[in-house]
Amino acid sequence: MIEAIWLVFCLASLVLIVTPGQDMVLVMSRSIAQGPGAGVATAAGVSVGLVGHTILATLGLGALLRASETLFLALKFAGAAYLVFIGVQLLRTRAANLPVSGGAPRSLSRLFLEGALSNLSNPKIAVFYFAFLPQFVAPGAAHPTLTIFALGLAFAALTFVVKGPVGLASGMLSGWLRARPHALTWLYRTSGAVIVGLGLRLAFERRT
Repeated sequence: MIEAIWLVFCLASLVLIVTPGQDMVLVMSRSIAQGPGAGVATAAGVSVGLVGHTILATLGLGALLRASETLFLALKFAGAAYLVFIGVQLLRTRAANLPVSGGAPRSLSRLFLEGALSNLSNPKIAVFYFAFLPQFVAPGAAHPTLTIFALGLAFAALTFVVKGPVGLASGMLSGWLRARPHALTWLYRTSGAVIVGLGLRLAFERRT
């Protein structure tokens, strides 16, 4: 019974993880613009952000967010503002300022932090964790809280298993793009527009 629940959980999680969203866009844009290492670092940050959500969900923040409209809105607008900030930076990219020599404009530690903050500042994920994870706790489980914690860690690990290779694959195009600064400029600005759009969508999305 427990094995079947975990199998269903893994399958459902993988479907959700491969669905394009702000994290996937961020990983791909950083990877293509700066190379495979940048994409993997961003994917690692996103996964660590999910570990943070796991801890918060285990402590009951998901319930608090569902109960407190003010807290939910505050976190939602903070997350939206952060996404718009990242997107605007990309939109302002000019060909003359591109790292065509191969140097990275951001350190891997900063990319890791951006990935984590982008994820942690999205209250929808906290609420999602609180709603999604308990569905896979076996009836009569001796330690349901620990089970939720383990499920959250598993979801974070699966996220990196999927998005890490996405970062690597996308980064394989970075050398080709660096040799074509106008194409890279277009990529930066397109990615920026998508991220700004995701930020605005988060800001105006109604609570469910």
